[in-house]
Amino acid sequence: MYKVFVNDIPIIISTRKDFGGNYKNYRLKTVRLKKIVRKILDGRLTHVNLYNKDETKLLDLLLKKMKVVTAAGGMVINSKEEILFIYRNHRWDLPKGKTEKDESIEDSAIREVEEETGVQGLEIKRFITRTFHIVKGNGKLRLKETYWYEMYTEYEGELVPEAKEGIKKAKWKNYEKTQKALTKSYANILMLFPERYLAGQSKDRIA
Repeated sequence: MYKVFVNDIPIIISTRKDFGGNYKNYRLKTVRLKKIVRKILDGRLTHVNLYNKDETKLLDLLLKKMKVVTAAGGMVINSKEEILFIYRNHRWDLPKGKTEKDESIEDSAIREVEEETGVQGLEIKRFITRTFHIVKGNGKLRLKETYWYEMYTEYEGELVPEAKEGIKKAKWKNYEKTQKALTKSYANILMLFPERYLAGQSKDRIA
């Protein structure tokens, strides 16, 4: 199963023909994804399940539905076990950005984290997951596929938020402050964190 977020509303991508509850169910192979997204943005849909019986084809079918923008980012942890956040558009987020041509995804993740926060000395520890969300640019809808990595650094220097990207703050946060920040973050970011960080929050804003 996969989730594609439209703002904080997840579109479920699954093998279940009927997801139950209030969900509207559509065949992934034939659905017009942009039409579904517009209905969500207009408030006409909140619970959507796109299904295909063959689980191995779910991702391939999804990625054919809309032009894909590939991005990469990091959950950076320092020697004090603090996590690096950025503050943009009135929400706490993790640093990430689009990959560049002839650049590996891992190199993109490190470059974007460095550019957006000023942190240095990053080491990738492990791949976490991929997230998917809908973005709108120049009036066109795109599917953003973001690769997330856990990173480590012993950097203790100044953090410099990238102002030209609209980033107001770059801050290290301990466990308690991370919990608080996640109450003002995005649903796809919550998916990256263990349950103990979520302080009773659901990983989906829409159940």
